[in-house]
Amino acid sequence: MPGFLAAAASLFSMIHYHVSFDNPLTFYLHIQMTFEVPTGTEAPVELQLPAWRPGRYELQNFAQKLQHVVVEDAASGEPVAARKITKDRWQLSGAAGRTVRVRYNFYAHQMDAGGSWLDETQLYLNPVQAFMYIEGREQETSQLLLELPLDWQIACGLPQRGPNLLEARSFDHLADSPLIASPTLQYRNYEVNGLPFYIWIQGECPVDWARLVQDFRAFSEEQLKLFGSFPAQDYHFLNQILPYKHYHGVEHLNSTVIVLGPAELLMTEGLYKELLGVSCHELFHAWNIKSIRPAEMQPYDYARENYFRTCFIAEGITTYYGEYLLARSGVRTAEQYFAELNTVLRKHYDDYGRYHLSVADASMDLWLDGYKPGVPDRKVSVYHKGALVALLLDLTLRQLSGHQRSLDDVMRRLWENFGKTGVGYTEEDYTQIVQEVAGRDMHAYFDKFIYGTAPLEEPLNRVLGFVGCRLRMDENASVSEGVYGFRTVVKNERTEVTDILPDAPAALALTVDDEVVAVNGRRVDMNLQVLLSDGADHHEVTVFRQNRLLTVALAADPAHRFWQKITVEKLPSATAEQQASFQQWLGQAF
Repeated sequence: MPGFLAAAASLFSMIHYHVSFDNPLTFYLHIQMTFEVPTGTEAPVELQLPAWRPGRYELQNFAQKLQHVVVEDAASGEPVAARKITKDRWQLSGAAGRTVRVRYNFYAHQMDAGGSWLDETQLYLNPVQAFMYIEGREQETSQLLLELPLDWQIACGLPQRGPNLLEARSFDHLADSPLIASPTLQYRNYEVNGLPFYIWIQGECPVDWARLVQDFRAFSEEQLKLFGSFPAQDYHFLNQILPYKHYHGVEHLNSTVIVLGPAELLMTEGLYKELLGVSCHELFHAWNIKSIRPAEMQPYDYARENYFRTCFIAEGITTYYGEYLLARSGVRTAEQYFAELNTVLRKHYDDYGRYHLSVADASMDLWLDGYKPGVPDRKVSVYHKGALVALLLDLTLRQLSGHQRSLDDVMRRLWENFGKTGVGYTEEDYTQIVQEVAGRDMHAYFDKFIYGTAPLEEPLNRVLGFVGCRLRMDENASVSEGVYGFRTVVKNERTEVTDILPDAPAALALTVDDEVVAVNGRRVDMNLQVLLSDGADHHEVTVFRQNRLLTVALAADPAHRFWQKITVEKLPSATAEQQASFQQWLGQAF
């Protein structure tokens, strides 16, 4: 009996969350949070709703989704004194010795990989958006009870303790465990080294399960081989496959949410390669950022920005490995891998922000404007440049050691020293490990390409030569882009200027948002490139600017061309040594 009472008391002292809904057509979920406040508690109890979510390093102010917050005594229903002290923080007084219940409605109408969604067909919930935590009690166990129709199934990385009852060891565990509940979930599972992996699919789409499982098992095996062990006891791929075009993925402790569309194209080459790429990328995050975590995020502070300068490691290296390991595991061909690498190159070289902001500073600025285009030519992408400097480092380490060491060794060291121990790593830790793996001073690499804005073309071309490849540069065939340095988009039959390179001829004559209406007196009507492709090196362009009609002169600069196409290709005359090196790097014959 004493043991039973102790267990009952322990269960009752848990933090309990309850989720239900009345009318899914409103998108509102009913959230309840119930917890005990120990007798003798003197300080006010403070409840915090997260202001951001791991995986997207910007404030998102989830409190704007809450409606009608009520704080009451769970036994009597009497109000508990509560006041809002920030946009997403509530302070409770007079709660000592009481069981407190917090009730509110949460608007679940955001269908992306970091959102939540409710309709008559499913409940999709990211707890980090919807659940408050008690300041100072983040490490306590909690349970989540879902009130669902009888025929609905749950896909989630949390352990299930009873019908629709999930348990989390901490708030971090709860917040980082999204779920999908519906009557139409499909799934298959596979094992790698005894670890179960689950592929869940919500949505009406054709699925070639045999191919899907084979490919997922292959890249999972390759990642486990790289690191040697796994951070969790299982892993869940939660896929929302939509009837319209979409692409998004978010990493979690032992799961990922991936949102893709259109559904009917899932198994076609175009969308299937996206599914493979984002799935391999997100699984790599189970080690790199979820376990191998920057010191600034150990632990997460959900109430404010967690500034860190190493997102080029968290996202850049993961972006590199996400496609590279698909080739190394044999899931994709070398040509298919190069096509994805060429996309990264194009996105990097499309933006002159690479001249103005280092990738380390861009990591900090994610909290500023990292997920929007921002003002022209200001910033560089931690994903794209991060992937290219990871490629540069991997091939440099391989070249220095004759393939005896690589970026794999750096990641394994990070996993052993920081991921397994739960100790956050610093910039200095990463630099030291890279230098130890290289066996030489690597400060030039960091000074130029991580903390500086030095061009990547020459060093990339050099290390690619080690594996029998090279960077190829082709002129841009578009006159507006390649000769004059501006881009346009057609909106409602209006041709509008969207981008201008700062050192291009167009910068002296045009401005963003100009509507181009004529070239040399001839009307522009879906034919801008035709009108500019007359062989002349100058053109009179008529535009509407702020509703004023102007004619400006564009004059080509024979010494400069713009927005060249940079791609990776195999050397036509690669030596036997280079071809062997290629195979050691990519795991495929040259």
